Amino acid sequence: MNRIDRLTAILIQLQTKKVVKAQEIADRFEISLRTVYRDVQALMEAGVPIGSEAGKGYFIVDGYHLPPVMFTQDEASAMLLAGKLVEKMGDKSVRQAFDSALQKVKAVLNETEKDHIQNLEPHIEIYLRSRYEHRERDGFPDHFLTEIQRALAKKQVLIIDYCNNKDEVTRREVEPIGIFYYSMAWHLIGWCRLRNDYRDFRSDRIKHLESSSQIFESRNLMSLQEYFNTIFQNNSSLIRVSVLFDKAALGGRPIFGSISQTDLGDTLRVEFMMDNLRHLAHWLLMYGSAVKVESPDELKSVMAELAEEIYGHYSTKQILQS
Repeated sequence: MNRIDRLTAILIQLQTKKVVKAQEIADRFEISLRTVYRDVQALMEAGVPIGSEAGKGYFIVDGYHLPPVMFTQDEASAMLLAGKLVEKMGDKSVRQAFDSALQKVKAVLNETEKDHIQNLEPHIEIYLRSRYEHRERDGFPDHFLTEIQRALAKKQVLIIDYCNNKDEVTRREVEPIGIFYYSMAWHLIGWCRLRNDYRDFRSDRIKHLESSSQIFESRNLMSLQEYFNTIFQNNSSLIRVSVLFDKAALGGRPIFGSISQTDLGDTLRVEFMMDNLRHLAHWLLMYGSAVKVESPDELKSVMAELAEEIYGHYSTKQILQS
């Protein structure tokens, strides 16, 4: 349990009895008395009115209580939209966990908000091809993302049976550094002990995964961002692209395949690593003047060429028709 969760739990425990001994808190969370004193002090500094009596324990001043969790309609709507995305972008484990979380959110909504969500739900749909839709039918389990997230947080070595694009299956021990969504699939990035190097494992090609009891040291392992920077530097065929999008033109639609996104207020700076600028340019054209290429200059030239081609195509037709 992280400290934020523990502080919340301690606050709830203090509300269950008139007086709670420090030792009771220490025993419940398996922490030292010194840690209890620090946690209680942190709650007091945050504004929680906690009193104490020597030899007895801590108590909450009369009249204070932890407010119930409440959501606005906009917050509940955002959760509903996120759930639609999870249905397409998450595997079975993530879908089940999010559905459970969403049910808890709906449970605390008042009647007006519940009606709002019920009326809104049929009007939101995500049309996105997902690689996870037929995994179990094809003999691949569909429940790895949650386990991968646990391993990332705990720095545990993962043992996977991985099927490459030649249908060859190898067993790997992987020290995970992150997960990344691109090309319609989640990818596990980590240090592969078999290859003694960093590797990119597409999650829909993992046939079996288990988390070992081994805890790996961070050592000099890269961060996820450092990994992508290295890939860019070592692969001359990849070109780093920076593009500004007018957020109003995006209409809340997510952008997939980027390596970073920076909110600049009315605009969103999105960076990609691409090996085919013309392909990207075709996609960017649909945003018209709502998109601006920052770099590279080569992409700006490709965009201009395509725009001229389109203009020439339609202006020629208009002349012939006239």
